[in-house]
Amino acid sequence: MNQQNTALIIGASRGLGWGLAREYLRRGWRVVATVRAGSQDTPLHALRNDHQDLEIEVLDITLPDQIAALRARCAGRRFDLMFVNAGVSNDPSERIGDVSNDEFMRVMLTNTLSPMRVVERLGDLVGNNGTIALMSSELGSVAANVDGGWEAYRASKAALNSLMRSWVARHQGDSRSVFVVAPGWVRTEMGGADAPLDIDTSIAGVVDTLARRSGSGGLAYVNYRDEVLPW
Repeated sequence: MNQQNTALIIGASRGLGWGLAREYLRRGWRVVATVRAGSQDTPLHALRNDHQDLEIEVLDITLPDQIAALRARCAGRRFDLMFVNAGVSNDPSERIGDVSNDEFMRVMLTNTLSPMRVVERLGDLVGNNGTIALMSSELGSVAANVDGGWEAYRASKAALNSLMRSWVARHQGDSRSVFVVAPGWVRTEMGGADAPLDIDTSIAGVVDTLARRSGSGGLAYVNYRDEVLPW
């Protein structure tokens, strides 16, 4: 009998994170997924009504003490996949010189520093042949930025990509596969109603991409269509 794979999905109360949890459950995985404290009536909680292979943990990734507490609760466990999903934005038309200190720090803390803290603190829970993935964006590509816009958000995702390259450089010889993933422009609360992709299409593509590339080792910046993106 084949052993059941287990995924740890960080930030899964709704939107893309919820879509990831649902897709892996559909594919027969056991899923441990996180929500922030006080979130008791989310799409993820509704999903648990139909899936006994779903465990829900509490985590606000912007709070280091909560990351440490989750690490302690998961001590001794091994995951085949850890996927860190985090994304907030400010007004996409706001020029960087007009962004307030507080707003810039909010975007960078949520999209860049906090996901990296999760990788630093929880990465060793992923097995030697496992996968570590973070939700990035095509807007995080410096080379592909020819249109501008979304300046603070772009900066946060470009910084996330860069820091993951630094993390991989510090883990030479690590056999795990590492990805920063662009899910496309998706109809979520952040993506808005005009986005061309639904969650099902985007996330099925993301999961298929990771499945095809699993075991490759190293770091790749890819999108939901399994295309390699320019850094």
